[in-house]
Amino acid sequence: MKIRFLAVLAFVAIVFTGNAQTVFQDELKTLLQKPEYRNATVGIVVADTKTGERIFELNPGQLMIPASTLKIITTATALEMLGADYRFETKTGFTGAIDETGTLNGDLVIVSGGDPTLGSAWFNTNECRNWFLKDWVEQIKLSGIKEIKGNVVLDGSRYQIEEVPPTWVWGDIGNYYGANANAFTVYDNLFTITFRSGTAGEKTEITQMQPNLSELKIDNRVLGSEINSDQAYVFGSPMDNKRIIRGTIPKEREAFSIKAAIPNPAALLGVELMGVLKASGIKVGGTVMQDSVENLKIIHVHQSPTLAEIVKTVNHESVNLFAEHLLLQLSAEKAGVGSREKSIELVQQFWNKKGLNAGSLFMEDGSGLSHFNAITPAFLTSVLVDMKNSKNGASFVESMPNAGEGTLSSFSTRKFPGNTLSAKSGSMTRVRCYAGYLKKNSGKEVVFTMMFNHFSGSQSRLRAEIENLLSLL
Repeated sequence: MKIRFLAVLAFVAIVFTGNAQTVFQDELKTLLQKPEYRNATVGIVVADTKTGERIFELNPGQLMIPASTLKIITTATALEMLGADYRFETKTGFTGAIDETGTLNGDLVIVSGGDPTLGSAWFNTNECRNWFLKDWVEQIKLSGIKEIKGNVVLDGSRYQIEEVPPTWVWGDIGNYYGANANAFTVYDNLFTITFRSGTAGEKTEITQMQPNLSELKIDNRVLGSEINSDQAYVFGSPMDNKRIIRGTIPKEREAFSIKAAIPNPAALLGVELMGVLKASGIKVGGTVMQDSVENLKIIHVHQSPTLAEIVKTVNHESVNLFAEHLLLQLSAEKAGVGSREKSIELVQQFWNKKGLNAGSLFMEDGSGLSHFNAITPAFLTSVLVDMKNSKNGASFVESMPNAGEGTLSSFSTRKFPGNTLSAKSGSMTRVRCYAGYLKKNSGKEVVFTMMFNHFSGSQSRLRAEIENLLSLL
């Protein structure tokens, strides 16, 4: 690595001039000689935004774990293939006929369009979290329906059934960041568990769940602790109504809440919809069922925010759930059914046609949560260059947080004022990556990718080191 690094520095010395760049090189060399990074895999590419010409590179072709910087690939592909103005659509309709008394002799049907924003806290500007259900029911009433003789049918055939990507780890899938895409994602597929804690080491008590999942059985093993942060983790299989919660929460709290993934979002949506129908005075003779339905009479079409707005939330706040929906929607639109495998194939084909080597990208999901994802710094940088010059470039660049915002909230706005730095971060155990756009003091803009895998130091220390390196550029 030392010989390769020195060779890189020799190359950079030819391309770059000026004291600042020399300081950057020296600082990077010093960093990589520290014990915590000496055995790490490090990949860095800095390139001209307009031309893509590489200004600096270190291990550009090394396959590395990207963590959430993989969302760059997912969101960029979604914008390019679906368009910034694309909207998910959820349809309300019925089978059978409505008679003169307002009785529907058939089924009420909700057809999924894969919308991840139904009741989402990221987009809900209403005080009522189920405002969209009330809107649907209002449209049902306006159609003349006063009573439903049949069932409420949820048609989730838009997506293939897959509870979670198979390479997600057990410690993630029950927790809020491990909530997976569902044809009927609702409320961000999250529920809140509120605890009351006593002294350190004492078992806690669950006082509330919101929404209330009455069939969920929870084995609470959470203890109070001197540690003043959430150290509780939720474990359980997808679609299983049993959960174990282990770990600790701060001691002596009357109410301390954590978030976990809803096991069966479609079932919850059905229960909530039945409740709103009943509250509005519409009687339902049957039950909630999940099935595919043809020859539907449409009452109402609910549209999501634009794809550009959703992509901004994905990259700004690093929302795994939304990223998984964007991936699935590619094959839902292009192949008829949302399939993770088919969508990944479409992503690779898309960038291959752009001239990028698909062998430099291994995808297992859309969010980067899988440790089996791998990408080269050069590939990631090339996508960033391509997107900057795309018709969707403005939407893409604006989706990334600036210093002091979103997942870059800890970056100094003094060092990076305004939109000097716009980047996507990615982190998991022993992985820390950043990729995005940087405006230099000269006014020139560069695109960069910095990836660190398998380091032994702390995440916060490396974050500060990377911030320093970027400021030197």
